[in-house]
Amino acid sequence: MNTNGCIQAVWRWLFLPVVFLVCGRNVAVGAILLKEVQRDRLAALVRSEPEAEKLFNKLRHEADSCLNDRAQPVSTIHTAGKLNADPDKAKSRASFADMRKLSAFGYSYAVTSNQVYSAAAKRMILAWASTNQPNGLAIDETKLEPLFVAYDLTRSAYSVQERSVAEGWLRNIARAELAAVHTGSATSFNNWNSHRLKTIGLIGFLLEYRPLVTHAVEGFRKQIEQNLRPDGSSFDFHERDALHYHCYDLEPLLTLAMVARQNGVDLYDYAAPNGACLSKSVRFLVPYCDGTKTHAEWVNSKVAFDRTRAEAGEDKFQVGVTFDPRSALRVFELASFFDEAFKPMVCRLANKSGAKYPTWQTVINNACRSEGGTH
Repeated sequence: MNTNGCIQAVWRWLFLPVVFLVCGRNVAVGAILLKEVQRDRLAALVRSEPEAEKLFNKLRHEADSCLNDRAQPVSTIHTAGKLNADPDKAKSRASFADMRKLSAFGYSYAVTSNQVYSAAAKRMILAWASTNQPNGLAIDETKLEPLFVAYDLTRSAYSVQERSVAEGWLRNIARAELAAVHTGSATSFNNWNSHRLKTIGLIGFLLEYRPLVTHAVEGFRKQIEQNLRPDGSSFDFHERDALHYHCYDLEPLLTLAMVARQNGVDLYDYAAPNGACLSKSVRFLVPYCDGTKTHAEWVNSKVAFDRTRAEAGEDKFQVGVTFDPRSALRVFELASFFDEAFKPMVCRLANKSGAKYPTWQTVINNACRSEGGTH
């Protein structure tokens, strides 16, 4: 299918009645994180590996402590382009406590099959689906990733009607993200686009709709060529003079590549015609995280909002602040899904030298290497 045909198919699907999609032949059964055999492997790791058990118990404690908490959905997420002191941003950031809780509910259910966790996740997800109106701003809606994962892990607990509500909202998010693209603008290829492609791709794989997946996969390849450089640096690193934004570019691309790999599509190893590739851009960070190099952030940023944040006193945006290697932990956690050579860096940044499982993501990575998995 050519690009125009793919886009037309996406829009036709986005406007189909949700009940048809849920009740008819297009019933969504896709998975974005753990297949059934990998869930079993995850549960086995928690039972047999003390480090994995300790990490899981922390998640389960979080889940148990907030089982009866009320959801805090906002009608519209407002974080992009706003200072921390902005009341709309403060309200949105407070609502993201739900994302942490949903992650705990989802994984607790995946490991234990205890329906108390799936019920809590469902209640919170349906509250968001019934309240939130997508705005199409990639930097806002990227924050919903833990909700997508929790829905993936607990979807078996939903009735047809409940799935209609949840999946109708997911389609609205995809529709808003697609409509917000401004061809030729910086946000069509900078970090915004990395996050946009992640959100669209996760929804496409989750709802198992091929044209939406194709849009994300083709967009990923184009993004690698437009955003990443052959030396491993990124457009955003040079535009902002900040490794903070290099990491912020890579995290959503790595997430999309991981979900794609789980569904039989290899994006991580894709090399663009100009020689850029995701793994090379991950390695670009290594000397700044192993103590070889340091970087003074924001000194030559070309973006006025970076100066505005500094003038407002936001600590991590102060001109000349030294890049904190711990900011790259998520990048290396995700990269170690593909290449275990990055695991020692995860241990270093998590301050758990020599650990078999320094973080929960490394437990998930191992579960995905089970027989029947993708590695």
